[in-house]
This record gives sequence, C-alpha cells and structure tokens, in this order.
Amino acid sequence: MEFSSLKDNVPPHNDDAEKASLGAVLLDQEAVDSVLRFLRADDFYRTSHKKIFQAIVDLSNQSQPIDLITLAEKLRDKGELEMCGGAAYISTLSDFVPTSANVEYYAKIVREQSVRRQLIKTASEMISWAHDDTREGNEIIEEAEKKIFEITDSNTNTTYKNAGEIVEKTINDIERLYKKKEAYTGVPSGFSDLDQMTSGFQNSEFIIIGARPSIGKTALALTMASNMAIHQKISVGFFSLEMSDMALMQRVVASESRINSGALRSGMFKMSDFSKLMEAASRIYEAPLFVDDTPNMKLLQIRSTARRLKAQEDIKIMFIDYIGLIEPENKGRTPRHEQIGEISRSLKALARELQIPIVCLSQVGRQAEGEAPKLSDLRESGSIEQDADVVMFLHRDRMPKEEDGNQGAGRETKLIVAKQRNGPTGNVELVFIPQYTRFESHSKEF
Repeated sequence: MEFSSLKDNVPPHNDDAEKASLGAVLLDQEAVDSVLRFLRADDFYRTSHKKIFQAIVDLSNQSQPIDLITLAEKLRDKGELEMCGGAAYISTLSDFVPTSANVEYYAKIVREQSVRRQLIKTASEMISWAHDDTREGNEIIEEAEKKIFEITDSNTNTTYKNAGEIVEKTINDIERLYKKKEAYTGVPSGFSDLDQMTSGFQNSEFIIIGARPSIGKTALALTMASNMAIHQKISVGFFSLEMSDMALMQRVVASESRINSGALRSGMFKMSDFSKLMEAASRIYEAPLFVDDTPNMKLLQIRSTARRLKAQEDIKIMFIDYIGLIEPENKGRTPRHEQIGEISRSLKALARELQIPIVCLSQVGRQAEGEAPKLSDLRESGSIEQDADVVMFLHRDRMPKEEDGNQGAGRETKLIVAKQRNGPTGNVELVFIPQYTRFESHSKEF
C-alpha cells in the first residue's frame, strides 16, 4: 500500500475495547488497578474516552469510590461531563462488558492500538526529518531509535508514584538482598577494597575515573572490564575513542597471560610463553566483552550503540575511554565547557535510561601534576563533577622517565574516591604493573 493512501485512513483503534475497559471499572471497583497497570489517558483514541479515563484516575488517586454517580460528578466538576456525552452515555458503558473478569484483555487491546498509532506518528515524523536538509542523517537515526525505544519500553503507569508504592518496592528489594546474602549490590570491579566502599558499581550511576596522562586510566578500566567479563562472565560494553580494538586486546592479552606487553608488541617473547598466551586467549574468547573503537564517535552514536548493546547483548555496565574525545552534535557552535556539560548530562541520563552503570574516563588539569587530584581539577567542565554519582582519581608520584608508561614496575598507586553520592569517600591502595598493563589490589602478592 502506498503512503499516499495511508494518510486518509482512520488511525488504528478499537472503540468497543475502549468502552469495555471503562465499563468494567464501573461494574467492578477492583478492576481499576488492572486497567491502570496497562493504560494511560492518552492510550484512548476518542477524546471523550480520554477524559472519562482521566477522571477515573483522579478518583483512584483520591481513594474515592468509582461508579456512575461519582464519575459523572467528577466530570461535572471539571466542566467536561457534557462533552463526554453526559451521564446518559456513561451509563451505557457497562453494557459493553460481558464480564469484568476480562478487563485486562480489553485493556491490552486498547494499548496495542495505541502503540500502533504512536508508530504511525513516529514514522510520519521520520519522513519529515528525512526531508529536512538542516538535520544530519545520524541525528535523525538516533532520534528515531530513541522514539522507538520510548514506545516499546514506555511505562503505562503515571510517571509519579506515591510513597506507599515506593516503600513497598524498596522493602522487597531489601528482602531480596537479605536472602541472596551477596557481598555487593552492584557490579563488582574486582578490587575488593573498592567494592567494599562502593558495594560495586550501581545501576543508573554515572561514574568518572580521572587522572593525568600516562597514570593508567585505560589500564584500570581494562582491568576492571576484564575482571567483570572474563572472570565473572558479566556482559560489558567498552567504547574506545583513543585506541584501536587490536591495541586494547593486546593489553588484555598481556594482562591475562602475564606476558610482558612490550614483548608481545615486538614479538620478542619466549616459546614457553605460547602456552600461557593460548590459555589467556581461550578465556578471553569466551568473555562477553563488546568493544567499539570507532574514532571521533559522536554522542548520538554512543547513545544509539549503547541502546543496541543493552537490547541485544544485555550489557550490565559500560566503559567510555574517554569523555574528552566524544564529539558533540553542536561542535563549533557553543563553548567547549558547554559541549562537555551537554555530553556529561546526556551520559548520566543514558545510565538511568538503560539502568546500568556508565564508567567514563576523564583527564584532569595540569595543575594536578605531582599532587593528589581533586574535584575541581576535572578538565573542561564543572558539569562532570556535578553530574557524576561517583568520582575517582588515580594518583601516584612519577619517577624519572616514567612519562612513557613503561617504567616503575609494581608502583603503588592511590585510587581516590573523591565523591560518592550514596556512600563514603576515601583512598584505595592499588599496585600498577606496567609490563602487564594492569592493576592489582595492594594486598595481592605477585
């Protein structure tokens, strides 16, 4: 069917199902909760049905009985009774309900038709965007994906909840944690001292790891990602804007096999190392670690790919190396600190949308050279400090000739938890092993 013939069609809807959903509430007070689980006022096609359902929601929120009299009175108070057909029309709604026991079935039909109308609207918007030469193709694709995800993942309840609903869910979650008796409630980093302080990286949190160049930000992120994906089989997404996927994998292989990374790059390793190399490769091969090394990646691309990774691979955590290399959509039109602020806010919103932790690496300013970094040292924007739920800094005193990152084997390094919105702050002692490009807990023997 051609698009020109579609525009004249009546949008999908089922009038009888809408009437039956409303009528079931008038027949059976207990049907209200079932209907409210699936529907919002906007899910109804007829304007009169939207207004009637909203009046039902209002009565329910006020804990008032819902029947023909109270509903008509509520609509009269709102000045909407006559435009809804009057009390006479409302009284006929229950005639469309064979039994209130099937109310969920009627509500699902209404919801299905609503989804179809939303898809038609989104498709029309996409066509309009595609004809707009001022918009970039990637921007249109990301916006379209966002719209589709909003439709498929939309919560059919109201966006607000009362304290009773929240406390019930909270107590259930606490009870679940009590029964599981697990040490950490979030995704464990693999560093026990850090995990005890944070209880693991928590869902929906935006986490920053900052350091001066060559201190080991990428090495720490890769060590954490390896701990999660290789040893705990936790699905991890890793966005590398600075290094290629091959260069990253060489680091992971060196770290896992305990073979000198310089020897791996040059091929000057011992024949006896081959068995360690193959064993490490076998473990890595089975790991649910997903790497995207697209250079100059734009914010919209990251958001789009992250949604796809969550939907297709069910990633539990995401790393980005690093925030300063993310290309904003409005590059050149706003100051740099505003661009970074937009990126920071967007990544925090993405963490909440996907309900996973997002760990983002960041550089700190030159003023922190030789001193323990602090929150104000985060480069380019104060928004990073404000938006982040957790901010950690890597710090150690440099040795001569350490700038290349290959000196100082077994160097003691502090991981400073400078901000934690829902927990304590403090220092975690780590050891950096540059020949393996990895970090270990301070207490571990090598």
